[in-house]
Amino acid sequence: MSSKKNNNISSRSMGRVTLSDVAEKAGVSPITASRALKNPQQVSEKLRTKIYDAVNELGYIPNHAARSLASSETKIISVIFPSLSNAVFPDLLDGIHDTLTPAGYRILLANTHYESDQEEILVRTLLEQSPDGIIVTGIDQNERTQKLLLGAKTPVVQIMELTDSPIDMNVGFSHFQASYDLVRHLQNAGYQKIGFIGARMDPRSQRRMEGYKHAMQDNNISNDNYVLTSQSHTSFKLGAKLFNQLFTQHPELEAICFSNDDLAAGAIFECNRRGISVPKDISIAGFNDLPFAEELTPPLTTVSIPLYEMGKKAAEYLLHKIVNRSHPTPRQHDVSYKIIERKSTYSHLT
Repeated sequence: MSSKKNNNISSRSMGRVTLSDVAEKAGVSPITASRALKNPQQVSEKLRTKIYDAVNELGYIPNHAARSLASSETKIISVIFPSLSNAVFPDLLDGIHDTLTPAGYRILLANTHYESDQEEILVRTLLEQSPDGIIVTGIDQNERTQKLLLGAKTPVVQIMELTDSPIDMNVGFSHFQASYDLVRHLQNAGYQKIGFIGARMDPRSQRRMEGYKHAMQDNNISNDNYVLTSQSHTSFKLGAKLFNQLFTQHPELEAICFSNDDLAAGAIFECNRRGISVPKDISIAGFNDLPFAEELTPPLTTVSIPLYEMGKKAAEYLLHKIVNRSHPTPRQHDVSYKIIERKSTYSHLT
């Protein structure tokens, strides 16, 4: 066995593999190895390959705590979502990833499962890792979580909604107004008896329901019996179940707005199974414009949200504050929304 191999084994047996071990293995200086890992674009592809091969062979894990002490940076951005299964969040995460990764940052993703107490625990845990920034979903953090985020002095972007008093920075849109405008769109097309079906009823779903209710009240056709909600997880199956329940009780309904596309799709599937014509017998509208919405039979009228752009803008806000140590102007960005009309509703009733 060669002495070089013995030295590697000895070094690893004494504890954690160091950057110096990687540099020695790759035949470069520790400074070059560090530069390749922190700012890959500053090192030639040939050297990067040698250094990455050494990292993989030795099982090197960077000591980010030490790096943080030395540079006051961790190159970590924490992102807190309420769900990893909700189809809304992948596009949002792509926008964040595609902006932060080229800038040399890594994303630490956490899931609150829509529980405010769990969000508080996660925020506390993530702040202990000294991230360079945090992206958190929603504007309804409990008081303790807000104090943690305010006290940490870490750049924070709240996404998915707008608030008059952001913790730091804010990128989103008004769920209330988007839902209100969807109902008004249907009313302008001639619909009067419009229902609402929602699930899980997190704060964003509640604001969509309130937007619906205000639009109905403004048209003087408000009926609480036309509203049906569930605390269960949203799904196609639940959408079918809730549709059956509401439409059986109120066959006079002309249209139903759903709090998201999953539920609306489930209703369309159920209508197709039962021979109920959409939109002739009942019109259906969703929310979010998920990729499958346009592929349904009939295609779904819905509210389209620029999710990728929202994630991108949130990441840009963080980078601006990290680099410039000041807020972007303005510190809030409204990504807005569009009503996308498809064949699950009529443009004009006849």
